[in-house]
Amino acid sequence: MLIRIPQEQARQLRRALELVGREPFRRRSWAELGFFLASSALTLAALVVLGAFGLAGVGLTVVLVGVLVLAGGLRVGRGLGRWQRALARQALGEDLAEPEPFSPRPGFFGWLRASLGDRAAWRAVIYFVAKVPLTIFGIWFALSVWVEALLALASPLTGGPGGTRFGVLGRTLGPGHSGGPGWLVNHGRVFAVGAVLFFVAPWTMRAVVALDRGLMRLLLGPDAATSRVRTLEESRSKTLDAATETLRRIERNLHDGTQAQLVALAMRLGQAKEKLDQLDDSAPPGDLSALRRLVDDAHRGAKEAITDLRDLARGIHPPALDTGLENALATLAARSPVPTAVTVSLPSRPTRSIEAIGYFCAAELLANVAQHAHASRASLSCAQHGPWLRIVVRDDGRGGATVCRLGSSSSGLAGLADRVAAVDGHLSIGSPPGGPTVVTIDLPARG
Repeated sequence: MLIRIPQEQARQLRRALELVGREPFRRRSWAELGFFLASSALTLAALVVLGAFGLAGVGLTVVLVGVLVLAGGLRVGRGLGRWQRALARQALGEDLAEPEPFSPRPGFFGWLRASLGDRAAWRAVIYFVAKVPLTIFGIWFALSVWVEALLALASPLTGGPGGTRFGVLGRTLGPGHSGGPGWLVNHGRVFAVGAVLFFVAPWTMRAVVALDRGLMRLLLGPDAATSRVRTLEESRSKTLDAATETLRRIERNLHDGTQAQLVALAMRLGQAKEKLDQLDDSAPPGDLSALRRLVDDAHRGAKEAITDLRDLARGIHPPALDTGLENALATLAARSPVPTAVTVSLPSRPTRSIEAIGYFCAAELLANVAQHAHASRASLSCAQHGPWLRIVVRDDGRGGATVCRLGSSSSGLAGLADRVAAVDGHLSIGSPPGGPTVVTIDLPARG
């Protein structure tokens, strides 16, 4: 009787077998094994060193020297944490962020107080303490499988029993055999079991290393408060850079555009004034026509300068926001060359800064739709969900929109992401090739 396996399940089974079959021969599997061995040795050294400092510090506390010993132990703990991060970076490619640097206060007692209150050092010590049971578990659960597999594979050559009988699979191979009529059969069985364990060992080690990755991210990286401060500092830096660039753009536009137009306007008015001074009642009609042209040019230049100033002022703060974000978004959609449907639901008005950010984001997204999407229609929705303001722009264009930050190829979406992140917002893009494109922006309504 033949068993028919669906084609899709057969492909999935084939992929799983290929994955399992390749795993022992990949660099990653051996790198994880090497990391576990080196990290276990470092943990043992840390346990001895930190334990000695801790015992000596507690024992000498009565003579106040113990406090200094404990502070020195914490400084050593911070250094050991740095070695562990370097080991993870070299072996696993785990790029852990450095914690906040040690900042001693002036004087000896300032250094002592800063050392005893060093949160990064305490977290490193806690990591190595928590790593002890994880290391024991890793030896029993993962390293033992590697040892059993390698010894079993080598048993036909070494003539040994092919099993150490420790760890989670230590009894799998059964008692050893030293010879006799069943020597070939027994070692053949041991070799077969070792071959199976050889393909299982990378996965048990990966599970242990994954636990260690989580522990390192939790304790050896910056804590939540430091990460929050760094995020705010980066957002503030990007916001200041954007504000500086905006001021430079306004200055450049005023200098190169509006100022030049006003200078030309003043020159034309000066020429007209000179013509008026030279005219008398007997002036020929040609002179009057030239004077009229000068006045017309000056009038045209004045209107262009007013338009440019109005555009600059709109870039600083759009007048449409004076009546609220709902009317401003409706105005944007009406001006868009791509037909755009607007849906706005705002039970309460957001803060002015969030309104401005939402307006500029919507304006940039609609401009992208018109310039790059090749879309026939679009939609713009804005709704408040609890403390969050969500703006969604959809189009039926060709898709492929991504955030790019590479030099001159930098996209406007990168600037939007920075602007949104500055107020703890979030920008997500769904734009598969062929479309459609959906860009979602979440902003704190009271940010």
